[in-house]
Amino acid sequence: MTSVLSNTPTAPGDDIEFATRDRISTLQLQRLQWSLKHAYDNVPHYRTAFDAAGVHPTDLKDLSDLAGFPFTAKADLRENYPFGMLAVPQDKVSRIHASSGTTGRPTVVGYTSNDISNWADLVARSLRAAGVRPADKVHVAYGYGLFTGGLGAHYGAERLGCTVIPMSGGMTDRQIQLIEDFEPDAIMVTPSYMLTIVDAMIKKGIDPATTSLRTGVFGAEPWTEEMRKEIETSLNMDAVDIYGLSEVMGPGVAMECVETKDGLHIWEDHFYPEIIDPETGAVLPDGEEGELVFTSLSKEAMPIIRYRTKDLTRLLPGTARTMRRMKKVTGRTDDMIILRGVNLFPTQIEELILTVPALSPQFQCVLERAGRMDNLIVKVEARPGVLSDQHAAASMALQTLIKNRIGVTVTVDIVGPEGIERSVGKAKRLIDKRPKI
Repeated sequence: MTSVLSNTPTAPGDDIEFATRDRISTLQLQRLQWSLKHAYDNVPHYRTAFDAAGVHPTDLKDLSDLAGFPFTAKADLRENYPFGMLAVPQDKVSRIHASSGTTGRPTVVGYTSNDISNWADLVARSLRAAGVRPADKVHVAYGYGLFTGGLGAHYGAERLGCTVIPMSGGMTDRQIQLIEDFEPDAIMVTPSYMLTIVDAMIKKGIDPATTSLRTGVFGAEPWTEEMRKEIETSLNMDAVDIYGLSEVMGPGVAMECVETKDGLHIWEDHFYPEIIDPETGAVLPDGEEGELVFTSLSKEAMPIIRYRTKDLTRLLPGTARTMRRMKKVTGRTDDMIILRGVNLFPTQIEELILTVPALSPQFQCVLERAGRMDNLIVKVEARPGVLSDQHAAASMALQTLIKNRIGVTVTVDIVGPEGIERSVGKAKRLIDKRPKI
């Protein structure tokens, strides 16, 4: 197998991050042509899909020609479970990751040794953009195992030259002890679990702002600017966003730069992004919001062609780096709530909750059905020290904000501190209790 990467290394700090758009586009076209051919020649699913769509890898003469190729969906990965999407013999696969499979068969992803090395480079590049430097201590509180978060973060931090503390998720008291004892410079964790750690610190009488942490690299779930302010204020740190998904690679597909904090720069030398209309599949111009689609440009074990992520965002020009940015993910097409004809996302609710001083960022959206009508109950914790007789005013304030800003009427149920189950990974913001049809 011939790789397009042999003469184009992308180690941390490589000048490709600041290359001209012409250089980036030329490299993307070269790699995209290779990736399409690699997928067509070696993955029966892609050969069948391309043939059915009447396209061939040689049809790609320009980057815009990619729009003629078929999409890949999570269902395609599940239908080819476990190893049908691999483009290399199994003896060339160095590692396998997989999703939890909570809604069906797991999605399985394979990596060659070169894929693993590229992944480490890209996470190292991401950490450097976040402000992390060699010799920093990095506390990794993403889960290890089949989930890509822990090992992806771990290998990248080591590649950058950091000292890694492989804590993994859970055991909150232990997390706090190691943060106090080992004095890490940076932490990699989901933002919702970071808030759980903060709450536990406060309960122990520890001021989170006094810890050694100066950088937080947060990903694996959507989070808002209001949550960033909450984290940065509580911990006296820079909080930056990292993006990735196992089907495309894992963490490190895109990274927010600490100097601007204005969206995530996509590492376009390895991933080609598109924004599509989620209903029609039509490619949208940069600047318009839609569903994010990725095509891998360098993956050997499992190339992915036009993968529909279900994440909603938009593409913008680069700022701190030449490569284009994606705005923070506002939600997913599969967590959108349609309530009496109005589309809304849990992140919109979170944004409004954090404008009410009495309320904490710990919340859940519970969908129920009474008769033929859907009802949304926003269950949210009061902050410590807020008296129960203040709950009614806070509830009314949030109800009014949601009605005025989003346009729907909801029920707000305020509970005391720790009234909502804590997550040690991705927070479960949406609970659907409606009868299954």
